[in-house]
Order: sequence, then structure tokens, then C-alpha cells
Amino acid sequence: MKEQEQKMKLPSIDDLFTTQEERDNRQKDYIEYISIKDIDNFPNHPFSVNDDELMDNIVRSINSNKFIPPAIVRPKENGKYEMVAGHRRKRAFQKANKKEMPCIIKNLTDDEATILMVDTNLNQRQEILPSEKAFAYKMKLEAMRHQGKRVDLLEDETSDPMGWKLESANKLGKEVGESMTNIRRYIRLTHLIPELLEQVDLKRIAFRPAVELSYLSEENQYVVQNIFEFDEVTPSLSQAIRLKKLEQEGKLTEEKIEEILGQEKPNQKEFIKIHNERIDKYIPQKIKESGKVEDFIIQCVEEHNKRERLKQERNAR
Repeated sequence: MKEQEQKMKLPSIDDLFTTQEERDNRQKDYIEYISIKDIDNFPNHPFSVNDDELMDNIVRSINSNKFIPPAIVRPKENGKYEMVAGHRRKRAFQKANKKEMPCIIKNLTDDEATILMVDTNLNQRQEILPSEKAFAYKMKLEAMRHQGKRVDLLEDETSDPMGWKLESANKLGKEVGESMTNIRRYIRLTHLIPELLEQVDLKRIAFRPAVELSYLSEENQYVVQNIFEFDEVTPSLSQAIRLKKLEQEGKLTEEKIEEILGQEKPNQKEFIKIHNERIDKYIPQKIKESGKVEDFIIQCVEEHNKRERLKQERNAR
């Protein structure tokens, strides 16, 4: 008989001992007060949680019993939960000496949780550090790839020096409001050593030079960091590009790094500022009209120095 030829689908243990309503409810989102000690942080969470003024405001709101949007967590196999969105709120509830906090419990895959974690932080935070964007963008792209979307991540460095395909960077750029080029540049920052990346966050090293420095070997990056730390020399974009080129040619040495970073940059040269009204009356009109005011001033200084030198020679006789 055909019925016998077909394999019977046996009910699972879950089907035997739970109702359909219970199984349906398990798939829904629901809010529950969860013990804070049972909520683990998201692995490699790229966004900082600081005890700053914003944190103090959240704590005050909690203590005043004001409405605090619930965090988003997902259940773990060990019976605990993993924070997806709400790391600052968790810290605020701890500072307010609360044992529990309201949470929306979602059943999410690893990749779904990663994408939601990144998106909620990018949308809710007013200030995001370059390092936070760098690792967040990278995590989201990898999660998108795992989900089977056409966003291949890595590509031959010779065909794409940034190491990321245009298609994936373009897709993410549209989602987060960044240019495709900037997405790729931010992801390059993940190749910086932590010490240099911190200088980027502190705005001591500009974004574009930092991207070029990310192509240096770890050893050479530490040489740059040591020079920066002891000599307070900030690499310019042109200097960083030269370092990258020498690195790719296999010619970059510690001596070369010191030589390039030791060169004076235009913005490091000392300028003398003089208000126009102080010298205007001493400059002939024809000099002003000729546009050679600077040459005239230098000539006056040279003649003054020459007279002073002759004066000193006469006094020395």
C-alpha cells in the first residue's frame, strides 16, 4: 500500500508534552524582568560603555522610576541570556543597585543577533568612535555573509587594495549612511595595533593617515607608535602614504620611519603674525600695489641685521 511505503513522521518530545499555544508563544517576543547577573555581554561587543554624564542621566531616570526602554536579550543554552542591545542600560541598572532589568527576549541566530546589535547601536548612539565603527562594520558584513547574502568579504589584495569588494561595502554604506569608500576605510582600521587605534579615537592621528598606516606590519606600527609617543610627531597623509609604499616594496626600516616622520611638515613650521595696522604705515604704497609686501619686510629685516653686524664689528675694534 502507498500508505505503508511512505515514512511516518513521528512526533517530537516537544510535540508530545507541550500545547500548540505554548509552542507558538515561544516564538514571540516578550518582556520579562531578568536578573542582571544572568545577562552576559555580547561577545566582542565593539561599542564602549562609559560612566559619563549620559550614564548618570540614565541612572537618575531609573531611580526616579521613569520609563526605560527594555533591553534586547536572547536565551543561551546554559539557561542564561546574552545582551544584544542595552549594554549601557545594564550598566545603569547596576549603578542604581537594581537586581533586575526589563528585557525583550528574542530567539535569534548568531548572525541575526550581530546585525541587530550593530544596527541598534549605530541608530541610538550620538557619538561613535572610529574604532567602534571599524569593528561594528566588519562584524555586520561577516554576519551578512554567513546569512548567505551576496556580500563576499575578502578579495585578492592585488585587485582590491582595501581588501573588500565594492558590492559589500556599497550595500552596507547605503544602510548606515556612509560612503562606500569610507566603509572600506573604516574596516582597514581593524588592522591597526590597539595603541595606534586609540590615538585615532583621541583624534591625535587623523583618519586618512591612520588608514594608510594600517598597511604597515605590526612591528613597523609599533615603531611609529614609539616615535609618536616620545617625539609627539603626528604622521601626515603624505608621510603615511610614503611609509605604506616602502612597506609594500619591502624597503621600510626603522631608520626610514624615523627619517620620514622626522621631516618638518608645513603645519608644524612657526609663523609670525603681525597685525596690519602695526606695519601698514611703514610700507610704501607702490610696494602694496605690487603685491610684494612679504619681500619688502624680509629685505628690511636683512638690512637691519646687516647694520647690526657692522655695528658690532666696529665696537669690537
